Formats: sequence, structure tokens, C-alpha cells
Amino acid sequence: MADTYRAGTRVGIRRRPATDPVAPPSPPAQAPGLPDTAPEQLHRGMTLVATISLFIGTRSAWTSAMLSRPMVAGVISACYASILVCAVLTLLVRTRRALIRVDAAVLVTAVALVSCGYLMDHAGTDEGVLTAQAANQILHGHPVYGQPWPWLFGTPSVGITKTMSGGADYTYGYPPLTALLAAPVHAFIHSTAAATLVTTSAFLVSSVLLWFLLPTPWRSAATAVCLGFGFLPHYAYSGYPAITALALLIPVVVRWPSTGRGGHLGAKGVLRAACLGAACAAQQLAWFLAPFLLIGLYAVRRGELGPRRALAVTARYAATTALTWSAANAYFAVQDFSTWLNGILLPLQQKAILHGQGVMGISYYFTDGSSRLDYYSYGSQLLLLGLLAATLLFVRRLGPALTVLPWGVFYLATRSQDGYFLMMTPLWLAAAATVPAAALATAWQPHLPRLTGRRARAVLAAGLLAPAFTCVVIAAASPPPLHLSLTPRYATHGPRTGVTAIEVRAVNTTGSPLSPHFASRKGQGASNWWTTESGPAALAPHATADYVVEPQGGFRAVPGGRSRTYLIAVTGTPMTITTAHIPAAPPTVR
Repeated sequence: MADTYRAGTRVGIRRRPATDPVAPPSPPAQAPGLPDTAPEQLHRGMTLVATISLFIGTRSAWTSAMLSRPMVAGVISACYASILVCAVLTLLVRTRRALIRVDAAVLVTAVALVSCGYLMDHAGTDEGVLTAQAANQILHGHPVYGQPWPWLFGTPSVGITKTMSGGADYTYGYPPLTALLAAPVHAFIHSTAAATLVTTSAFLVSSVLLWFLLPTPWRSAATAVCLGFGFLPHYAYSGYPAITALALLIPVVVRWPSTGRGGHLGAKGVLRAACLGAACAAQQLAWFLAPFLLIGLYAVRRGELGPRRALAVTARYAATTALTWSAANAYFAVQDFSTWLNGILLPLQQKAILHGQGVMGISYYFTDGSSRLDYYSYGSQLLLLGLLAATLLFVRRLGPALTVLPWGVFYLATRSQDGYFLMMTPLWLAAAATVPAAALATAWQPHLPRLTGRRARAVLAAGLLAPAFTCVVIAAASPPPLHLSLTPRYATHGPRTGVTAIEVRAVNTTGSPLSPHFASRKGQGASNWWTTESGPAALAPHATADYVVEPQGGFRAVPGGRSRTYLIAVTGTPMTITTAHIPAAPPTVR
């Protein structure tokens, strides 16, 4: 080929060598010897994360075991070796089947570590102690509900639930299923371990069940969430009835849109409904998930079957759930209906003292108090109703998050501790892995002709939630009901400086009579109730009174520096709180 061509002016122009056109890179050649069934890199990553999660808390468990149970420490040391081997194999195995075997090995290692943790820590907290006592009552044919057991709360690990009326709750306040399961165990193990063994066993079985029910790449995520991260096993060791409920809810939530497909529950649907009823008979948290599931199930089935058949299959599902719940509660309801009903509703109506990480902290930790704490509870209830309405209206959009939505209600409650959120996190994983948005694409939604745009739907959703957040604003913005002036009496006990009593001048700034009860707070938790040595039981509207209050034991340390100690005054009806800073002792007392 010539290097030049002639133009009209006879000027020779050298042609530049042609370059290859830009083309997309070809896929990388398969490495020699790499099988066609090589596992996805994401699957490897999930397995590796689960393997690494087994290190969490393992060293402290090994350290404790070396002091009292060297054989358990030896098993934990073997688990360390298993963790290292699993990590190496995760990165080296060349087939999906081999990586699944590694997933199983990680699961077995996690189960072994949790079992070792139970052997080291199975004494339980207040939930486990109360459940074990309830199991003992069942064994001997004695009443369970409405019976105070104050002698159970004599150790630091068994916390007391204080109420805003100045008392404490020493009774069993959970549905009976966990106690029923623990009763035969208590016949052989006469301690709190009877309850903690039931919850830990249920937790391990449900974790393994979730592992098998999830798609293969997600299985190690179940190992990490349930067993590896460490927070859930401790709730099981403590004997929380909510762990029993969690175990029963796992088969309910996995692939829940398939329940009742074709208009028939079938054996799987009946089993899911029975598990939901049993979960509701184990702990009250399941009550909040149940209506969301029923709304979602009806919407999915109506999109498939039409309104009449969808209602029929949902009704059969709900009836099976209710029948199972009733069977677990029947003995106690017949024994004393009103006492049983008050017992299982106790956590919802006991007016326990403020606690948790939710918005109630505005009034408890960051301001001087609030005269309208009840509005936090109103906001929580309205948020539940708003979320249920939003789920019904926008189930295709909100359905994948159906297992997460109910727990947001507790963020607005006066008891909003993080356990209400994190104990149900395996259900979040189950939904993420088995309930894609496509499963709800044909679900029925009410037709709203004037709300077709995205902005209109957003305004409607905001309107459903606005009443709840309005209540929160009212509660947080309300001033404290009392104006407190403190005059502490200081003393020294050895190296510690503190107060032996506080003279309090209280002014009721509200139009309602108030009966204040006093305690101190340092950090997030309130002390036991202080004794009111003098002062009226009730303070009339706009009245002023002088109180002398003393801490339990006659002395309360008040450290100086950046640590601050507060005196709180609470009332139960209406629910209010007032906070005042207790000043550190003057230098002459230290």
C-alpha cells in the first residue's frame, strides 16, 4: 500500500498508520484448572465475615474459662484453630460445594463457642429468674400471675423494674410458653439454668434452622448475625422469653409471601401459623409483628386470588394462630382470667421508669424533665397505627421491610432499650434473603385515584406519621412539672464523699396534684428509690413543700470532676419527671 496520496494541489501527505478501534475488553480468560462451578467472590466474602465474627468475645470467654473451667477453655482454643482453618479454606476452595462445607464448619464452630459461653454463664438475669420461678410454680400447681417474688431480686445480676409510682414490679409479666417449656426441665435442674437452657437451646436450634432455610450465599450471614456478633447469645444465656419468640418466628418470616399460595395453607402454612401463635404465647414482641404479617399476607394473596379467597385463606391463617395462642394460655386463663390478663399485659401498662436509647432520652438525659411523658406513649401507639396504615396502602413498597417496621414503634416509647430492636435482627436477615421486592410486585393495594404521583404518596405517608411525631414534640418540649431547690447534707465514708440526705424545696408548677418519688441518677440508670423522711405525699397544684429525702443505705457517693449526679422526682399519674443536679461536695468536706 502506498504511503502517500495525491490531493488536488499535488502535495504529498504521509498517511498515519491506522490504529485499532477502541473495543470493550474481552472477559478474562479462565485460569487453567479453575472449575466451572467456582464460588462467587461475594459468597467467599460472606463466609469470611462470618468466620471473623467468631473472634468477637471469644478471648474474654477463654480468659474466664481458664479461671474456673479449663476444659471449656481447651474447647475454645480448639475453636480458635477451627476459625483459622476456615479462614484459609474460605479463600482457597475452588468449588461451591467445598465452600458450602466451609460454611457448615463455621456454623459448627459458632455453635460450639455459644455452647461454651452457656457453660460459663447460665445464671440468668431477672427475665430468666422469673421464668424459672414460674416454671417451678407450674410444676407444683401454684399460680403464676399476680404473685410477687421479691426474694428473687437479691443479686446484682437480677435487675428490678422500678415503676413511676415509686414501687417496683416483682411479678411474672410474660406469656406462659417459655415457662411451660422450662417446667419439665426444672424437674431435673432446680435453678435458673432450667429457663436459660430452654432459651439457649431454642436459640441454637433456630439459628441452625435459619442457616438451612436461607439461600446458600446467605447462610454464613445467618451464622454471623445469630451467633458470631455476640449480642444475641447473651440474651439467650439470660433466659429472655423473647428469644423463644424469635426462634418460633424464623420459620414464619422466611419466604412469608408464599404462605397460602393458590388459596391453600397446606402443611407449611399451618405450621407457620402455629409458630406465629406460639411466638405470641412466648413474648409480647411477637404481638407487634403479627398484624403486619396479616396485612402483608392478605395483600399478596388478594393480588393473586381476589378479595374473597384472599380473605378466606388469611382468616384460616389467623384462626390457626389464635387457636395455638389460646391453647398455650388456656390453663392460666381458666385459673384466674383477670390476673392472667393483667399479667401478660403488664409490660404495656405498668408505667416502668424511663430507660433506653429512644427519644424519651430528650426528657430524661438532656433537659430538666417533662410534665407530659404520657405523650411519648401516645406517640408510640400512633406510630404503630400509622405504620400499619402505610403498610396497607403501600405494601409493594414497604413489604420487604415488614419485619423491621414494627420495632420502630419502641423508639418512641418510654421504655426504648435497644434489646427491643436487636433481638429480632435475624428476622431482618431472613426477609432480606428470601423476600425480594419482586415477591410483592402483584400485591393488592387500595386504589387512590387522586394520589398517583410520587409526591402525593409521600405527603400521605408523612400525614400518617405526623400525629406520632407531634406527640413526641409535645412530650419533649413540655417543661418539668416541679421546680426543685436542693440543699445536700454531705459526709465522707473513707475515701468517698457523698450525701446522706437532701433537703428539697419543691414547687408544683402544674394544675394537677403530684405525688413525687425521688431517686438519683448517674449516667443512664436510676438508683433505688430514696426514702422520704418528711414532706407531703401529694403536692397540690401550684403549691410549695419541703422534703427531706435519704438514699438507700444512708449514703450516696457524689463524685466531683466531669461526672455529674442528679436527683430525679417522678410521678406515675400523670407520668412526669423533674431532674436537678446534685452539686459536688465543697472542698471543706472532701
